[in-house]
Amino acid sequence: MSKKLLLLFLSIYTFCGIDNVVAEFKVKTNSETNQWLILENEEPVLQYNYGTLPLPNGYIEKISQTSRIYAVPRSDYIHPLYDLDGEPITKDWSNDHPHHRGIYWAWPEVGYKNELGDLHALQKVFARTTNKIETATENGKLKLTAENVWKWLDKEPIVNEKITITVLPLDKNGRKINLEFHFTALVDEVTLARRGTQHYGGLNIRMQPLNEFKTSSFYGNEKDIPKINQPAWVCSSWNNPKSDGRTELTVFEKATNPDYPGALIQYPNLNWFQPTFPKNGTRYKLEKNKPLTLHYQLWLHNASDNDNTKKETWEIFQNTK
Repeated sequence: MSKKLLLLFLSIYTFCGIDNVVAEFKVKTNSETNQWLILENEEPVLQYNYGTLPLPNGYIEKISQTSRIYAVPRSDYIHPLYDLDGEPITKDWSNDHPHHRGIYWAWPEVGYKNELGDLHALQKVFARTTNKIETATENGKLKLTAENVWKWLDKEPIVNEKITITVLPLDKNGRKINLEFHFTALVDEVTLARRGTQHYGGLNIRMQPLNEFKTSSFYGNEKDIPKINQPAWVCSSWNNPKSDGRTELTVFEKATNPDYPGALIQYPNLNWFQPTFPKNGTRYKLEKNKPLTLHYQLWLHNASDNDNTKKETWEIFQNTK
């Protein structure tokens, strides 16, 4: 069933007062690669790559000599994310930036011992599984929780990471996926910063080459960021060949995030965008007993939804525990 027909079907059910269409979630795991695929009613939603994945056969030969240092086995990221038609829309193992990996939470400047590691480009510091992962269905939602440890030089644990991915049932407004992160220092003097403290860093999103791909934000650039608790979002949209009109991926942040909201950083030629963290010109210090907590929502929907609809969706997300 196409996205357009499916959303029409759900709209008819809601109009008729039938709002209890049951979502049947399933999780398929690959025990060899430690990949976790979430499906709703047999349709793929997303895959969380928990284990460390090796380079695909023949991949390194496609990479320029200067970029091969970044062609590194990786773990702890979402790929693919599927659209409402079940088509993958994120990209992994790109030839231009080998470290780009779907949807991943990483910083290019992780400070420790007066040195900088690069979790974004997979240099000096890496997220590794602790094999603590579980899934559960709660109130009709599928929840995946996992623990990782950041290891300096792939040896010394410096940060404990706990994530929760919550998939809400598909409804007439599209699909929503909540991301919750907790980062707690295991040693002293760990800091996080954007590249040069002013460029990219935070929740990174690399998309497939999509038809007429565009990115935008509600508040414009960093100088125009609204005050705390005011709605803000970043988004990408593209023409969907399987349905009329455009599809959009909108990213909301919880207003409780430190430095809310993050400025939009985008590289349209790469189909790459993000809401940044921390704010421009700063380094965020992680503490041992006080985790850094960040919440985001990914919303796949029709690009025709206007700003008022987005504001309403933003407000609902703010009130979601």
